[in-house]
Amino acid sequence: MTRQPHDQFAKQYLEELLSPLGRVEVSKEVADETRQVDIFFSPHPNMRGNAQSLGLLGQMVTTSTLLEPFRNAPSRTEIRHCILKLFSIFAELQRKGKREKTELNEDELPRLWILATSISLHILESFNAKLELENWTEGIYFLSPSHRTAIVAINQLPITPHTLLLRLLGRGKTQSQAVRELLELPSSDSFRQNVMELLISWRVSVEINNLLESEDREVFMALSKSYLEWKEATKREGLQQGLQQGQRQIIENLMQVRFGELDESLIKVVDELLKLSPMESSRLLLESSREDLIRRFLSEN
Repeated sequence: MTRQPHDQFAKQYLEELLSPLGRVEVSKEVADETRQVDIFFSPHPNMRGNAQSLGLLGQMVTTSTLLEPFRNAPSRTEIRHCILKLFSIFAELQRKGKREKTELNEDELPRLWILATSISLHILESFNAKLELENWTEGIYFLSPSHRTAIVAINQLPITPHTLLLRLLGRGKTQSQAVRELLELPSSDSFRQNVMELLISWRVSVEINNLLESEDREVFMALSKSYLEWKEATKREGLQQGLQQGQRQIIENLMQVRFGELDESLIKVVDELLKLSPMESSRLLLESSREDLIRRFLSEN
């Protein structure tokens, strides 16, 4: 799978998880040559207690944080590029400190976490990255302290509830296992519902762009089953409004992948598509152009 659909999912996913805890800046531009940080997170002052609900991810974001997720194992060049973005932010903070005549506190500098679905031992050794098992779990490799950087090998994380939210950003068997664990959470769990919607939206994006890989099929089958179970449970509980809202979100996400930002005409088309079955609305979205949809639904009205 190419990097772009996973990037979009990872950014939305991390933003969803971290927003209650602090300020999340997606695709933050840094000074020097124009670069973008995938996720720049600044915690709220009173965040620490709430962060425990995010498990290992919450443990990682107790200070200002750069998060750089990779769908494929990052190369040395890509890792250096991430570190360069971190150092650009260091320089930006140093310039700000000089302007405001304040001293830069080394312990308060942002940290960089490179979230890699996997990483080779050769690359870890080239950066002299080491485990710190006294304070952290398996699968997290730290560069020298002054780098304030760690590489998270998601496929090496232990299979525990503490690591679940990070393992959902893995691939293949790692992600499949995490999805199964997510499905076992109570249906009332807020993380379960929000994350499932993001995963299903990612699945639709991948299918539209014909980027499905064989190792993802098990994950996507679990997502399909989950969506159907959620829909049936919603019907049984009489929460038709919730079902309608979930279906609207999926249709809007699918439209945005195909046509970009939704204008007034496309929003009206969404209302008409909601009157159809999910199968029929999905078929029309996949097979029709923007003009076809507007002609079919708006001209009839």
